[in-house]
Amino acid sequence: MDSSGEIIEVWDKEQLMAKVAEDAEAAAGKSKKTKDLDQLMLWGQPGHLSEEEADTYMKFKAEVEKRDKDFKDTIYSFGTVEGEVYAYCRWLRARKYNLADTIAMVEGATECRAEAKRADFWPDPSKAIGCEVSHYISQYPQCYTGYGMNGAPVFISKPGVLNTDAVECVTTIENVVKFHWFAQMHDFGNRLRSYKEKNPEFKRFECICILDLEGLTMSQLSQRTLAIVKDQSAIDSLCFPETMNKMYIVNGPRFFSATWKMIKGWIDPRTASKVEVVSSRDKWEEKLRQIIDVEQLPSDYGGKATDSKTEIEKANYIGDLKKVHTEVIYVRGSGASSFEIAAGEQVDITIYTRSKLGANFCVVDGKTKKEILPNVEVKHTGGESLSDLPTCKKFTEERLVGPMSIKVKADSNAGRFTTHNFLAVFSVYRN
Repeated sequence: MDSSGEIIEVWDKEQLMAKVAEDAEAAAGKSKKTKDLDQLMLWGQPGHLSEEEADTYMKFKAEVEKRDKDFKDTIYSFGTVEGEVYAYCRWLRARKYNLADTIAMVEGATECRAEAKRADFWPDPSKAIGCEVSHYISQYPQCYTGYGMNGAPVFISKPGVLNTDAVECVTTIENVVKFHWFAQMHDFGNRLRSYKEKNPEFKRFECICILDLEGLTMSQLSQRTLAIVKDQSAIDSLCFPETMNKMYIVNGPRFFSATWKMIKGWIDPRTASKVEVVSSRDKWEEKLRQIIDVEQLPSDYGGKATDSKTEIEKANYIGDLKKVHTEVIYVRGSGASSFEIAAGEQVDITIYTRSKLGANFCVVDGKTKKEILPNVEVKHTGGESLSDLPTCKKFTEERLVGPMSIKVKADSNAGRFTTHNFLAVFSVYRN
């Protein structure tokens, strides 16, 4: 029992080492390659430890008992509900049951998450990202949706449509990291705890990832894009070890398959075995249905559940918000963005920028060219560093009511010799 009075499952050395009997039965009739892969995935799991690994576990347990609350909180990333045995083994597997390396890893993770912990890992996602969540998600679609057959939450991320110009218009890399802490500790964590409450036998706090690269181009693999992915990956590998159950990379362009083959040779075989790049839609739909029930799998990935676009909107659109359309206006002298407001819809317009010189914006009727909203100057009033939040200007005091065709026009204060980026956000509400 821990200090809060919660009962924590504890195993003795014999239990830690004991092979589960049904494993042998389940292996019957499998090919050698499949058995070897199963063994690789079971390595380091409770019930599948060698005597030496069990001894290391007991030493790690003794060390943890000496440490302060911050050290223990780091290990129990999602709370003590995960259980001592499975939490400890996650960290030990990540460092191949090397005691000194595991302790050093927990110490490093404790330091890494210290600032985020003081902020309670930013429970309000809008404060974490520094703008309306729907505005950010429209540039980098992602959400948790449903559960795998093993109870692992399913996470879908679509970096193929990641627009770094737009992301830099609405937020900062630092705030993207804050949002990632929210997603891991609150969104993912709450799903794990909720499933555990309903299914007490659920043990392994892991997720199934669908990484959708549809739309990815070579130009998108810029240093700015990689910086976002790198910072998120660094947190996950250090502070949330062994929480990936399986990752399927789908809709990858031809050049990515070649890149993955090279990267695969650099990483640990066990980690690599959890990641699979599948180019054929028929094949990856079939593989997803093998680990995710069709009732839980979004329809655009081969299941019967609500499609992922709708799920992402449902998770991030609040109240009567129906959809969000965004467009980066690259203003060199002038620029414009057109939008159709359907009958039964209302729209408000927000402009984001980092341009210190700014531009004057107005809204005109797309058909008659008559001015609907007069000129408003939008320019960045903050610092010039990308670590400073950009300036956000809500263009409309009252929503525009459809049906209507509109055009947002911008005239730069910087002239025609330089290009300045502005993000126009059209938030569409139900009438």
